[in-house]
Amino acid sequence: MTLIQGVSTPGSKQHGSPSAAAGSRIFKTPGGQSKRDKENSSAASDAAGSQASPSKQEFQQLLAGALHLTAEQGARVLAFKHKAPAPPPEHANSMASLYSANLGSAPQRKQHRHIPTTQERILDAPDLVDDYYLNLLDWSSGNQLAIALGPTVYLYNASTGTIEELCSCPAEGEYVTSVSWAADASHLAIGTSSAKVQVWDAARCKQVKELAGHTNRVSSLAWNNAILSSGGRDALVCNFDVRLRKNEARVATLRGHEQEVCGLKWSPNGCQLASGGNDNMLCIWSAGFEQQHCINAHQAAVRALAWCPFQSNLLASGGGTADRHIRFWNSSTGAQLNAIDTGSQVCSLVWSRHEREILSSHGYSKNQLCLWRYPSLVKAAELTGHTGRVLHMVPSPDGSSVVTAGADETLRFWRVFGDAPTKAADKATGAAPIASRTASIR
Repeated sequence: MTLIQGVSTPGSKQHGSPSAAAGSRIFKTPGGQSKRDKENSSAASDAAGSQASPSKQEFQQLLAGALHLTAEQGARVLAFKHKAPAPPPEHANSMASLYSANLGSAPQRKQHRHIPTTQERILDAPDLVDDYYLNLLDWSSGNQLAIALGPTVYLYNASTGTIEELCSCPAEGEYVTSVSWAADASHLAIGTSSAKVQVWDAARCKQVKELAGHTNRVSSLAWNNAILSSGGRDALVCNFDVRLRKNEARVATLRGHEQEVCGLKWSPNGCQLASGGNDNMLCIWSAGFEQQHCINAHQAAVRALAWCPFQSNLLASGGGTADRHIRFWNSSTGAQLNAIDTGSQVCSLVWSRHEREILSSHGYSKNQLCLWRYPSLVKAAELTGHTGRVLHMVPSPDGSSVVTAGADETLRFWRVFGDAPTKAADKATGAAPIASRTASIR
């Protein structure tokens, strides 16, 4: 480091006093220019400019006049060609540093999950009756599918892939019109074209009860513990207590429709029963079989019904070809909460147990499945594969998948909902999925 004394400029006088000498005594910085030199760079330029040309002096006078400055005031215009140096870190605002250190990262927006849009498995279902008003498919809590093909009911074990015949209608021309599993996964209710309601023990392949009450085909069935409800072409909803003897089993008959009752669903808490008919009516009944609401909002048959798993009084209903709407209802008040025009005949509805979503299956004219987010009703996915109306759709026991049955005489498995977020994967549909795997249900 070099020590400099008595730095002078042209025209200035050298001061010899100790104080003056000490004041001008500084250390040079490693770059060859001292910090003091940088801070005084403008002053040095002004001193050097005292010997400027007459034209430059004239310019400076004009500039000073424009800025209302006088030479007597010794005013100068300073030009800064470089930004002021940044303060050292130790001089930074301590509160700002503390705030930056404690500022958490912005909350991440929830990423939408991947939704598979292709089927995992395909089974042939020959002789599946192409009838919008029937309910020919159900999936038990024991992971068995029941499907009616013409006069015969088959059981498909989704865990093992085995298929067995449960029963067949004995009379010529008679066929199965509806099936529904009881909660115990052991008993299956069957409705027929000859107005019969039967209860079968699936494990023993034995009929344990036959119930009378209808005068025409039984197109819909629904269980509520020991109560079995059935809807028929005779516009009646019959309710049976299967614990009672045959002649005492019918405990209530509901008359709220004028045409075939093609949709029937008990709420998960067992407090309400929803029925939909070919008369475009949606009826809601209490557990005591009193009519609470009779709604005429759809413009076509109401077959698709689904109770929400996360809101007990939220009911979704779907209309036929002339309506095409999914409508959402407050079952306590009967008020419509929302609606969406799907553009196609609505055949079935299934709520997701894991997400706020609802899946719809469709007939004319697109024959597809659509996944909707609720309550925004934004379409999250569209699943295609069936070449005919997707008449039936039921969820798997674990809520991860659905199986559909179409007028193209195929069963298709779709893992559309996925596993519950808090549980490990439990693939109820058996072996690893292969989209091209095909087999026959019989």
